Amino acid sequence: MSQLNTDYFARCIATLERALNYLNEQSENEELHDIYRAACVKEFEIILEQSGKLLKKCLKPYFSSPKQVDKLNFKDVFRYAAKHDLIGLDAAERWLAYRDNRNDTAHDYGAGFADDTLALLPQFILDAYQLNDVIKNAS
Repeated sequence: MSQLNTDYFARCIATLERALNYLNEQSENEELHDIYRAACVKEFEIILEQSGKLLKKCLKPYFSSPKQVDKLNFKDVFRYAAKHDLIGLDAAERWLAYRDNRNDTAHDYGAGFADDTLALLPQFILDAYQLNDVIKNAS
C-alpha cells in the first residue's frame, strides 16, 4: 500500500488550531469571535469526516475484501482501528465521543452546539494530530 496523502487532513487540523487560538483572543461580543467560532465548528466537522475516510483505507489490509471495509460505519472504523492497534482504546473512545457530540447536537447548530464542540477542541486537536501520524505511518 502506498503512503496516503494526509496533506489536506493536516492542513485542516492546523487551521482548526489557529482558529481556536484566534477565538481565544477575542471577547465574546466581538464580530471576529463568531467568525472564528464558526471556523472551529466547520473544521471540527471536516476533520471528523476525513478521519473516518482515511482510517478506512488503513484498515483494508486487515480484511479479506475492501468492500467489507467500505461498509463499516464511523464507529466500527474506530473500533477496528483499536482492535488492530492502529490507535489506543482511549483514543478510540474519545473519537466515538466526538462523533456522538456531533450527532447529539448537530440538529441545533446554535451556540449550544458550538460551545459543546469548543470544549472538546484542545484534546480533539491532539488526537487529530496523533491520528494523522498513525495514518501516515500505517500506509
